[in-house]
Amino acid sequence: MAPNRLKSFGLVAIQFGILLALALTGPVLAMNPVFLALEIAAVVLGVWAILTVQIDKVSILPDVRADGMLVQHGPYRWLRHPMYTAVLLGALALVLNAPSLLRWMLFVVLAVDLLIKLHYEEGLLAAQYPEYDTFMAKTKRLIPFIY
Repeated sequence: MAPNRLKSFGLVAIQFGILLALALTGPVLAMNPVFLALEIAAVVLGVWAILTVQIDKVSILPDVRADGMLVQHGPYRWLRHPMYTAVLLGALALVLNAPSLLRWMLFVVLAVDLLIKLHYEEGLLAAQYPEYDTFMAKTKRLIPFIY
């Protein structure tokens, strides 16, 4: 499966557009301690995933890098897409902190966009790495032990 650059950039543009819209439609830092803890957990998970992959190898695009490698340690032991989980967790904290119909709709669009993006990325990863099927069998996509 060859990467489709237009699709890759489109999915990322939607993702960042939604995140910007969430930031512009309510507070970015939760005042509720539970939602603030969710935001902090999202940042910690995202940073852990980035450091595990190595910052110079991180790409916001779902395309598989020719010089990349299949990472199966750190948060990737439990999740195939911990950075997507971090984005969704952080966005959910923002919506729960200042809920509105618009913000819930934005969150749903973000979730759908990221699901499309991860399915697309998994197709590319499976084509690049023969061991990806085994990795998929032993890890969940976004939620440990569930999905």
